Amino acid sequence: MAATGSEKQGADKNAKAFYVSTPIYYVNDAPHLGHAYTTVAGDVLTRWHRQRGEKVWYLTGTDEHGQKIMRTAEANDVTPQEWCDKLVTEAWKPLWEHLNIANDDFIRTTEKRHTDRVQEFVQDLYDKGEIYKGGYEGPYCVGCEEYKLPGDLIDGEGEFSGQKLCPIHKKPVELLKEENYFFKLSEYGDKLLALYEANPGFIQPESARNEVVNFVKQGLQDLSISRSTFDWGVKVPWDDKHVIYVWVDALLNYATAVGYGANEEKFTSTFPANVHLVGKDILRFHAVIWPAMLLAQGLPVPGRVAANGWLMVGGEKMSKSNLTGIKPQDLTSHFGVDAYRWYFLRAIAFGSDGSFSWEDFTARYTSELANDYGNLASRLAAMVGKYFGGALPEATASGDAERAVQDGLTKAVAEADRKIGEELDFQGGILAIFDFVKQVNGYITEQEPWKVAKDDSPEGKARLATILYTAAESLRAVAVLLNPVMPETSQKLWESLGAEPSLGALADQNVRTAATWGTLPAGATVTKGAVLFPRLEEKPTA
Repeated sequence: MAATGSEKQGADKNAKAFYVSTPIYYVNDAPHLGHAYTTVAGDVLTRWHRQRGEKVWYLTGTDEHGQKIMRTAEANDVTPQEWCDKLVTEAWKPLWEHLNIANDDFIRTTEKRHTDRVQEFVQDLYDKGEIYKGGYEGPYCVGCEEYKLPGDLIDGEGEFSGQKLCPIHKKPVELLKEENYFFKLSEYGDKLLALYEANPGFIQPESARNEVVNFVKQGLQDLSISRSTFDWGVKVPWDDKHVIYVWVDALLNYATAVGYGANEEKFTSTFPANVHLVGKDILRFHAVIWPAMLLAQGLPVPGRVAANGWLMVGGEKMSKSNLTGIKPQDLTSHFGVDAYRWYFLRAIAFGSDGSFSWEDFTARYTSELANDYGNLASRLAAMVGKYFGGALPEATASGDAERAVQDGLTKAVAEADRKIGEELDFQGGILAIFDFVKQVNGYITEQEPWKVAKDDSPEGKARLATILYTAAESLRAVAVLLNPVMPETSQKLWESLGAEPSLGALADQNVRTAATWGTLPAGATVTKGAVLFPRLEEKPTA
């Protein structure tokens, strides 16, 4: 787990944490780009808030119970626990470390700190009369771990002709008949609709909100919260012939991971989440079932449930079951980790579906990262070295051109802070920062410091010094703004600008005050370090 830096920020320890969670991911296989997309988004969001000086808590983890996990383990001739342990230690945790994910905790639903609290939560609902015993028969998708409504299913073709399929996994559903325990979800429809009306931003994006509202308005059915046909799960405390439905078990991780029933101080200072990041295919669980469970227990609901779209490859949702899964390492080995973190948030509007292509990644890397951003840093360092021996000169001849750059930075900071920190519009925030990078490039082109350098008069030297200081100070601010997105690159740029130790650690810089002009001290040693975005090699072949 990467260091969070939360303590460094000097945040009020008694303040409510800005709490962000990813879904907890099924460990039936190794993670692919879709999992990484959501996790990187959460990491950028929480890094941004840390650099506001806020107290932050970022949670991710793995969902390890249910029939799908049990069947996968059986197919690999190991126990479910052995399978989960192997996947978590060899695939999931190593990938988050590789991608520089600064999570504060990693919850596994097989951990005792979780399973004990799940039983307590469900027992309490049962004691309150919110759960009753009944029977159910219906189509069930093992991949979704969910009973499906007949209207949700699609007709099979080819080898599945004549069968009804799950619309997500494109595989036949199974007809299950069980005696289960049910949560009185049907009684919470009006309360949920009131919640949505009172908090229009509770579900995002707007299209997702409309879908959920329409679903609830049609009337809710009581939720089967136990299974008796298999035993890989948390035992129902009053009836050990049943295990708790994996989705009830899974959703409770957002509470158990932050001290529910075990650490009241931590729980009250963290829960509920400010933002649950989820894939749109699991939106109903988080926007309907989860808040209903919390309302039944008298607990506060989350601030926002934000559904990202699907990553598409060849028109298909990226998933192992559709054979379009791509390992993130396939891309990071070619483009680098920081470019990977940047690309998906830059190329795809969060909340919308988006297509990935190697060609698009290559084009954006070359144009925006290498040419616009990396080349600006290289040119600045080269000119300070050539004309001032590597010592950053003082700006003493500022005019309208420099004020325009400063105004551009002020605008970029405000727009990026609003879009990334508040609206979860990562694409818009990144574009605002890169618009400023382009503005600085334009400033350099217009001011032509290589020509000004030929003027050996005091006025000429002052003008040259001012141009180069303006570019360097702009890059200082860009390093701060892009640190949540590309932490390794920003650190390299920070060090090349001579910022350490005169400016302090990059992680302590506030993204909201990045526009404070004149922070980079004259006299700092500017060095031309390694190229921030090296030239790409040829695309590797399979």
